Amino acid sequence: MIFENIFKENLERNELWLIITFKTPYGPGETMDLMVKELEKLGWKIKFKANWWTADVPYGLIRIDATHNGKEKIILGKWILGDKCRVIKVDNAGIEAGKEEFFRMVDSITSTLIYDPVIRTMREQY
Repeated sequence: MIFENIFKENLERNELWLIITFKTPYGPGETMDLMVKELEKLGWKIKFKANWWTADVPYGLIRIDATHNGKEKIILGKWILGDKCRVIKVDNAGIEAGKEEFFRMVDSITSTLIYDPVIRTMREQY
């Protein structure tokens, strides 16, 4: 699978965040499941997973928080729909840089949905 070598090469690094930008032919749920399966195959325990995507533009964001032998890692998958799986870029980031990228991506996705009345109500409540 596309993520196995990336995970093997990067999960033991000291940076908290592993950020992978890639193309996928699969939907948001199936793409996240593929990432989770690869992590579990390597012995990582999933503590949290979430998925955000847009309806009008085919891109999204996957966040997976995982642990292995006392080490924590946050995997951020920035994906866009494509005809096949292909990695575009891999970055390792410290806590602040990773957090900024995560919030920037979530904001870019939710801003496209701000005119949806259900999402607007949810944002106002929280």
